Amino acid sequence: MTAPVTGRPGLAGGDPGPAGRPGDAAASPTRARRRRRLLGAQPLGILFAAPYVIFVIVVFAWPIIFAVWMSFQDYFFAAPGAQVDRPFVGLDNYIAVLTDPDVWQSFRNVGVFLLINVPLTVVLSIVLATALDRVVHARTFFRVSYYVPYVTASVAVVAVWLFLFSSGGLVNNILGPLAPQPSWLVNSALAMPTIALFVTWKGLGFYILLYLAALQNVPKELYESVAVDGGGRLRQFFSVTVPGVRPATFLVVLLSTITGANLFTEPYLLTGGGGPNGASTSPVLLMYQRGIEQGNPDIAAAIGVILIILVLALAWIQRKLVGSDDS
Repeated sequence: MTAPVTGRPGLAGGDPGPAGRPGDAAASPTRARRRRRLLGAQPLGILFAAPYVIFVIVVFAWPIIFAVWMSFQDYFFAAPGAQVDRPFVGLDNYIAVLTDPDVWQSFRNVGVFLLINVPLTVVLSIVLATALDRVVHARTFFRVSYYVPYVTASVAVVAVWLFLFSSGGLVNNILGPLAPQPSWLVNSALAMPTIALFVTWKGLGFYILLYLAALQNVPKELYESVAVDGGGRLRQFFSVTVPGVRPATFLVVLLSTITGANLFTEPYLLTGGGGPNGASTSPVLLMYQRGIEQGNPDIAAAIGVILIILVLALAWIQRKLVGSDDS
């Protein structure tokens, strides 16, 4: 005698309900994978990252989008709430920028700055970080000493450099007849290199900390292996330290380039607004002069967009030349 089959008629073994359909078993992992791809392995992380994402959108993304829009308009400042016509002008602002000799001069100035500041920052940071990593006594004192200028207000530090490099400053008194004429910060050929040295010295502590953190991940066995093969400190530095901190080097190069591209405070304070005769004017300082002082924010926005494109291009080149797969 055959046992009766329970469940809905026409389905062998019964139907446990909609959840038991064969397609649902396959669809459930698919939906889970899709949800994991969208939200990540830990969806709670989105909640913790949300404040920073909002910060980036409000402080960085939206101003950049607004600047791009502004650069294509005949934009000018108006009273709050006033309805004014700001017509679309296409590439007129960019043509005005690219035919302005002051703009070209500002980009040449920042190019000189980067050629001095970036290599000097990388070399001094990695050498000093390696030395500080091997210091046994007073290690904290030396690390704090290098970091203090970085956290000190630029206005206060600039006053010290003005005392050192002014016409009657300490450096010229020491050099005597060898002192340049005109003096450092009023010399068209020396103003930007002097500013580059100042920025390098002031930011050195931050980059040293980056390299110190990277040095902790370099296996000590590699140094011992080189030492066993007869390699001295110099060979250990170039064969182990330099390759071992390559990701940090890419980060230092990238951050110092971005810092140099945003140069404003130092030439504004040290040379009285980009002097002499625009020899130390940076693109960001020129944006301030054109947009705020002269009331042409559309021209300033066009300069800013061009600057962003050039920085992105430099970052891509640096990624190819200095970066690595794990940078």
